[in-house]
Amino acid sequence: MFDWDDLRLFLAVSRSGSFMESARRLGLNHTTLARRLTALEQSLGARLFDRSPRGVQPTKAGVELLHHAERVEEEVLAAGRLLQGQDLQVSGTVRLSTPEAFGTFFVAPRVNLFNAQHPGIELELVPESRGVNLSKREADIAISLHRPDHGRLRAARLIDYRIGLFASRELLARIGPFTHGTELRGQPFVSYIEEMIDLPELRNLDPSLAEHCVFRSSSVAAQMEAVASGAGFGLLHCFAVTPRLDVQRVLAAEIEVVRSYWMIFHSDLARVPRIRAVADFISQQVRAHAAAF
Repeated sequence: MFDWDDLRLFLAVSRSGSFMESARRLGLNHTTLARRLTALEQSLGARLFDRSPRGVQPTKAGVELLHHAERVEEEVLAAGRLLQGQDLQVSGTVRLSTPEAFGTFFVAPRVNLFNAQHPGIELELVPESRGVNLSKREADIAISLHRPDHGRLRAARLIDYRIGLFASRELLARIGPFTHGTELRGQPFVSYIEEMIDLPELRNLDPSLAEHCVFRSSSVAAQMEAVASGAGFGLLHCFAVTPRLDVQRVLAAEIEVVRSYWMIFHSDLARVPRIRAVADFISQQVRAHAAAF
């Protein structure tokens, strides 16, 4: 047997990915936290965490324990809500992983609305264009560019979105209008760094079109700012383009890429109120602004 309270500490480290951050949130000394989790590992006879430059991640045994620990946590919280008459209160931390454009330009601007609805939830946003492992709890919810083909995961298509070719109005006024894609050959382009793309869905630009690339970046936001500055043409997410950028879409009928966003979370988290609250909020906001996509 082990100390039941150590499950609470185990959950905190699993979710934050950091002993130091978990100790701070729990109000414990870092050494005390490490000692108690070591004692938990010894009592279970299994190593629960792997350390890496990105922090700590649950091992295979840790992931298995995590499933049980979260169910224990939910039962404890449910009992508390029942006895205290606080069934409507939802609290805790939720880590949301998204592609950079969706997280930066759609989720982040709506955090104030989410906080107003769920003041007890701390939302952690990880806007990175890379795959995450939900089974290892790298995130609680992931917005992905493709549907997973394995694992105990729940996935639902969130929405299709469009990517179009844009240029600054100043650049277009200087070099003239275009009526066909072939006229763009030799023009300056802004693009991504090919070898730094992990997901095939992010490869959207026809190499034969962008023969003259003047700026590359692994950041979608940086590409948008470069296009807005007049550096060149670039493929941008239509929902992320605002009047502030002062850019104009070019050859919309000829050049357009359509991709899909999927919402994914682990089956074991489907009934966790804080997870459900975040998932429902994102779905509602996407439906409300579907025309922008």
